[in-house]
Amino acid sequence: MFLVSIVVGLCAGWLTGVVMKRGGYGVLGDLSLGLVGSTIAVWIYQMVGLSPYAGLFGTIVVAVAGTAGVVVAQRRLWYVHA
Repeated sequence: MFLVSIVVGLCAGWLTGVVMKRGGYGVLGDLSLGLVGSTIAVWIYQMVGLSPYAGLFGTIVVAVAGTAGVVVAQRRLWYVHA
């Protein structure tokens, strides 16, 4: 399950980099944010009592949502300090 989470996190990072406006952060940046975002999203879902592992599609949706949240937070922090 851990390997699947890593692959889904990498896919979520790539997909979020493609979907979100103003471009991505490069391949390594997108993939790193994908891993962080998907890990946080899965942790939050488990803390609330939901199962983030509802098939591959459900897992990807949760991971992309978490990654998008991390990207938005990163952009807000970046522009506050810039």
